[in-house]
Amino acid sequence: MWLRQFVLDVIGRMSQPDYFERLGLPRRFSLDVAEIDRQYLARSRALHPDFHQLGASSEQQASMELTAQLNEAYATLRDPFRRAEYLLQLHGGPPPNASPEMPPEFLEEVLELRMALAEAAEDAERAEIERQLRERRDGMLREIADDFDRLERDGDRSAILLSLRRRLNALKYIQNLLRRS
Repeated sequence: MWLRQFVLDVIGRMSQPDYFERLGLPRRFSLDVAEIDRQYLARSRALHPDFHQLGASSEQQASMELTAQLNEAYATLRDPFRRAEYLLQLHGGPPPNASPEMPPEFLEEVLELRMALAEAAEDAERAEIERQLRERRDGMLREIADDFDRLERDGDRSAILLSLRRRLNALKYIQNLLRRS
Protein backbone atom coordinates (compact mmCIF):
# COMPACT_ATOMS: atom_id res chain seq x y z
CA MET A 1 0.00 0.00 0.00
CA TRP A 2 2.79 2.45 0.87
CA LEU A 3 4.43 1.72 -2.50
CA ARG A 4 1.26 2.68 -4.33
CA GLN A 5 1.07 5.94 -2.39
CA PHE A 6 4.75 6.63 -3.04
CA VAL A 7 4.30 6.13 -6.77
CA LEU A 8 1.20 8.33 -6.78
CA ASP A 9 3.09 11.06 -4.90
CA VAL A 10 5.95 10.87 -7.36
CA ILE A 11 3.54 10.97 -10.29
CA GLY A 12 1.99 14.10 -8.85
CA ARG A 13 5.37 15.79 -8.53
CA MET A 14 6.74 14.55 -11.83
CA SER A 15 3.73 15.36 -13.95
CA GLN A 16 5.18 18.86 -14.10
CA PRO A 17 6.93 19.38 -17.42
CA ASP A 18 9.92 21.00 -15.71
CA TYR A 19 13.04 18.82 -15.90
CA PHE A 20 14.67 20.75 -13.08
CA GLU A 21 11.83 19.83 -10.72
CA ARG A 22 11.99 16.20 -11.83
CA LEU A 23 15.59 16.07 -10.65
CA GLY A 24 15.13 18.31 -7.61
CA LEU A 25 17.50 20.95 -8.98
CA PRO A 26 17.27 24.73 -9.08
CA ARG A 27 16.12 26.18 -12.40
CA ARG A 28 19.38 27.71 -13.58
CA PHE A 29 22.05 27.08 -16.17
CA SER A 30 25.04 26.78 -13.85
CA LEU A 31 24.69 23.36 -12.25
CA ASP A 32 27.20 20.94 -10.80
CA VAL A 33 27.30 17.82 -12.98
CA ALA A 34 28.03 15.65 -9.94
CA GLU A 35 24.86 16.99 -8.28
CA ILE A 36 22.85 16.24 -11.42
CA ASP A 37 24.21 12.68 -11.31
CA ARG A 38 23.45 12.29 -7.57
CA GLN A 39 19.89 13.52 -7.93
CA TYR A 40 19.29 11.33 -10.94
CA LEU A 41 20.64 8.19 -9.26
CA ALA A 42 18.62 8.78 -6.08
CA ARG A 43 15.39 9.21 -8.02
CA SER A 44 16.19 6.44 -10.47
CA ARG A 45 16.63 3.92 -7.67
CA ALA A 46 13.21 4.79 -6.25
CA LEU A 47 11.41 4.69 -9.59
CA HIS A 48 13.16 1.96 -11.53
CA PRO A 49 10.77 -0.73 -12.84
CA ASP A 50 12.91 -3.50 -11.33
CA PHE A 51 11.83 -2.35 -7.88
CA HIS A 52 8.15 -2.47 -8.81
CA GLN A 53 7.93 -5.92 -10.40
CA LEU A 54 5.63 -7.22 -7.68
CA GLY A 55 3.35 -4.19 -7.75
CA ALA A 56 0.09 -3.84 -9.60
CA SER A 57 0.30 -3.43 -13.35
CA SER A 58 -0.66 0.24 -12.95
CA GLU A 59 2.31 0.75 -10.62
CA GLN A 60 4.62 -1.02 -13.06
CA GLN A 61 3.34 1.12 -15.92
CA ALA A 62 3.71 4.30 -13.86
CA SER A 63 7.22 3.28 -12.90
CA MET A 64 8.20 2.79 -16.55
CA GLU A 65 6.70 6.11 -17.60
CA LEU A 66 8.32 8.00 -14.74
CA THR A 67 11.67 6.38 -15.42
CA ALA A 68 11.46 7.43 -19.07
CA GLN A 69 10.62 11.01 -18.03
CA LEU A 70 13.46 11.01 -15.51
CA ASN A 71 15.91 9.71 -18.13
CA GLU A 72 14.89 12.47 -20.55
CA ALA A 73 15.30 15.12 -17.86
CA TYR A 74 18.71 13.74 -16.94
CA ALA A 75 19.96 13.57 -20.53
CA THR A 76 18.81 17.13 -21.15
CA LEU A 77 20.19 18.72 -17.99
CA ARG A 78 23.49 16.86 -18.03
CA ASP A 79 24.41 18.25 -21.46
CA PRO A 80 25.15 21.99 -21.20
CA PHE A 81 23.91 22.75 -24.72
CA ARG A 82 20.64 20.88 -24.28
CA ARG A 83 20.23 22.40 -20.79
CA ALA A 84 20.66 25.91 -22.23
CA GLU A 85 18.19 25.22 -25.05
CA TYR A 86 15.66 23.84 -22.57
CA LEU A 87 16.12 26.70 -20.10
CA LEU A 88 15.80 29.26 -22.90
CA GLN A 89 12.54 27.59 -23.89
CA LEU A 90 11.28 27.74 -20.27
CA HIS A 91 12.07 31.47 -20.22
CA GLY A 92 10.05 31.98 -23.39
CA GLY A 93 13.09 32.64 -25.55
CA PRO A 94 13.12 32.49 -29.32
CA PRO A 95 13.38 29.11 -31.09
CA PRO A 96 16.55 28.15 -33.00
CA ASN A 97 15.26 29.41 -36.35
CA ALA A 98 14.19 32.81 -34.95
CA SER A 99 17.65 34.33 -35.27
CA PRO A 100 19.64 32.18 -37.69
CA GLU A 101 22.05 34.88 -38.83
CA MET A 102 25.61 34.74 -37.53
CA PRO A 103 28.11 37.58 -37.44
CA PRO A 104 30.33 37.45 -40.55
CA GLU A 105 33.51 37.28 -38.47
CA PHE A 106 32.21 34.22 -36.64
CA LEU A 107 31.29 32.50 -39.91
CA GLU A 108 34.78 33.27 -41.24
CA GLU A 109 36.32 31.79 -38.09
CA VAL A 110 34.24 28.61 -38.43
CA LEU A 111 35.09 28.31 -42.13
CA GLU A 112 38.81 28.68 -41.37
CA LEU A 113 38.62 26.05 -38.63
CA ARG A 114 36.69 23.69 -40.92
CA MET A 115 39.28 24.11 -43.66
CA ALA A 116 42.12 23.65 -41.18
CA LEU A 117 40.55 20.42 -39.97
CA ALA A 118 40.17 19.16 -43.52
CA GLU A 119 43.77 20.04 -44.36
CA ALA A 120 45.33 18.76 -41.12
CA ALA A 121 47.78 16.11 -42.25
CA GLU A 122 49.11 15.05 -38.88
CA ASP A 123 47.37 13.95 -35.73
CA ALA A 124 49.18 16.69 -33.79
CA GLU A 125 47.73 19.38 -36.05
CA ARG A 126 44.26 17.91 -35.75
CA ALA A 127 44.61 17.64 -31.95
CA GLU A 128 45.61 21.31 -31.76
CA ILE A 129 42.59 22.40 -33.79
CA GLU A 130 40.32 20.24 -31.63
CA ARG A 131 41.85 21.84 -28.52
CA GLN A 132 41.09 25.30 -29.96
CA LEU A 133 37.53 24.23 -30.71
CA ARG A 134 37.03 22.91 -27.16
CA GLU A 135 38.42 26.18 -25.75
CA ARG A 136 36.06 28.15 -27.99
CA ARG A 137 33.13 25.97 -26.92
CA ASP A 138 34.00 26.36 -23.23
CA GLY A 139 34.27 30.13 -23.62
CA MET A 140 30.90 30.23 -25.33
CA LEU A 141 29.36 28.17 -22.51
CA ARG A 142 30.73 30.70 -20.00
CA GLU A 143 29.14 33.53 -21.99
CA ILE A 144 25.85 31.63 -22.03
CA ALA A 145 26.09 31.12 -18.26
CA ASP A 146 26.69 34.87 -17.84
CA ASP A 147 23.63 35.64 -19.99
CA PHE A 148 21.46 33.33 -17.89
CA ASP A 149 22.77 34.99 -14.72
CA ARG A 150 21.90 38.41 -16.17
CA LEU A 151 18.47 37.12 -17.14
CA GLU A 152 17.79 36.41 -13.46
CA ARG A 153 19.00 39.88 -12.37
CA ASP A 154 18.18 42.32 -15.15
CA GLY A 155 14.94 43.60 -16.54
CA ASP A 156 15.64 43.70 -20.30
CA ARG A 157 14.66 40.10 -20.92
CA SER A 158 14.09 40.35 -24.67
CA ALA A 159 17.64 41.50 -25.46
CA ILE A 160 19.15 38.82 -23.21
CA LEU A 161 16.93 36.09 -24.65
CA LEU A 162 17.93 37.12 -28.17
CA SER A 163 21.60 37.14 -27.15
CA LEU A 164 21.21 33.64 -25.72
CA ARG A 165 19.58 32.41 -28.92
CA ARG A 166 22.42 33.79 -31.04
CA ARG A 167 25.07 32.31 -28.74
CA LEU A 168 23.37 28.91 -28.80
CA ASN A 169 23.13 28.97 -32.59
CA ALA A 170 26.86 29.79 -32.76
CA LEU A 171 27.69 27.10 -30.22
CA LYS A 172 25.93 24.56 -32.39
CA TYR A 173 28.37 25.33 -35.22
CA ILE A 174 31.33 24.71 -32.91
CA GLN A 175 29.86 21.50 -31.52
CA ASN A 176 29.23 20.19 -35.03
CA LEU A 177 32.86 20.86 -35.94
CA LEU A 178 33.97 18.98 -32.83
CA ARG A 179 31.76 16.01 -33.71
CA ARG A 180 33.14 15.86 -37.24
CA SER A 181 36.77 16.12 -36.17
